[in-house]
Amino acid sequence: MNKPKFKIRDGLISLFLLGCLAALAPLAAAWEREPNSVFAERRAKLEAAINAPVVLFGYTGHEEANPSYVFMQEENFYYLTGHNEEGAAMLLVPQSAAPKGWTGPREILYLPPRDLAEEKWNGPRMGPDDPGIKEKTGFADVEKFDKLRDALAALGKNFPEIYTELPGPHDEGYPHAANWSKWVKDAAPQATLRDVASDVGTLRAIKTPDELALIQKAIDPSIDAQLAAMKMMRSGLYEYQVAAKMVEIHAAAGCETEAYAPIVGSGINSTVLHYNKLDRQIDGGEVVLLDVAGQYSGYAADITRTIPVDGKFSPRQREIYEIVLGAQNAALAALKPGMTIGGQGDTSLQKIARDYIDSHGKDKEGHSLGKYYIHGLSHHVGLDVHDPSGPSRPLAPGMVITIEPGIYIPEENLGVRIEDDVLITPTGYKLLTARLPRSPDEIEKIMAGGKAEREK
Repeated sequence: MNKPKFKIRDGLISLFLLGCLAALAPLAAAWEREPNSVFAERRAKLEAAINAPVVLFGYTGHEEANPSYVFMQEENFYYLTGHNEEGAAMLLVPQSAAPKGWTGPREILYLPPRDLAEEKWNGPRMGPDDPGIKEKTGFADVEKFDKLRDALAALGKNFPEIYTELPGPHDEGYPHAANWSKWVKDAAPQATLRDVASDVGTLRAIKTPDELALIQKAIDPSIDAQLAAMKMMRSGLYEYQVAAKMVEIHAAAGCETEAYAPIVGSGINSTVLHYNKLDRQIDGGEVVLLDVAGQYSGYAADITRTIPVDGKFSPRQREIYEIVLGAQNAALAALKPGMTIGGQGDTSLQKIARDYIDSHGKDKEGHSLGKYYIHGLSHHVGLDVHDPSGPSRPLAPGMVITIEPGIYIPEENLGVRIEDDVLITPTGYKLLTARLPRSPDEIEKIMAGGKAEREK
């Protein structure tokens, strides 16, 4: 959905599930990282698009006080550097700096000095004076962090603008952009600060082959977890028990965390879009909405299925499910480069899905169902479950998005969402989650197999 999905450390989730997550965290496999050449190419593209100094800051490691917190880098910084340790910064200097007296390298990674006492607790870190540090990081130069202020002061005297991350209307939690943009302004008071987020988002929207491979490595165990939930589902379970099983499967496959707080909503909770309390006992005759997916080496999956607790959809549940599935299929049939996620025009996938829902089925009062479809159809997926994409533009090859219509009828305790991840190709799309069945008949067959296995 297009409202933010909070990651585990931000969501309200049961203590039981948090305990499971903390216990499973050490199972995560080694972080997979793209080659240095890929990050260097991204930096070159950004520099060419802006032609002004760019400074970005990584997270410090102090953004979260929770003892179960596992450090993950600020996404734009990671996208451009591949550096996943605390306290770093990056400076890009345009070619036009040389005639203005700049004699230093045009891309510099700034690292804090190593703290050997701290490393006894948290493990080794890269330092600016390490042998071979330029080769390890892929940067032309690596300097001590405390040299950055002087570099910005010098650039600020010759460039009217410096690009960095500025605080925006959707900033949440630790004020990363606000703190560091103020620091930059103090270092280079003559320069006007410009926001680099949109330019980086434009680059992030088109995924590299390596990024697609990492997204698929998040999707595959997420599919396995959805299948396991279908097979275990029965009356009497608690929502958190289902979520815990799904998280276990993600962790065992190498996911370092969840892509967002798991949503396992039964009965009335299936109509709450971002329900994450997970404290209700699942009852017979209901549906359960499962919006749960893992994150692998920083890259997210985003998958939802809605299943019947007893293994068989009631006639009304099947009716609503098939309308949602029909809306999803209608959007998929139109999916190709040049289409748009939102809007009201002929190219709008949102309009196609909404028109389908609005013209199929009725509520108990005989009204159309369009008013029960209360969120957007799609969003980009990548280093964030709601990945940025830069200024609004038509879909293009290499973009990865969700297709996720839904109908939520609180009066009937019935919410249905079907969500899949798709890659836009030159001629259409590839369904990255194709291995996970969508049809109600296939779901019932999987659930029947799970029941038979339990009863052996």
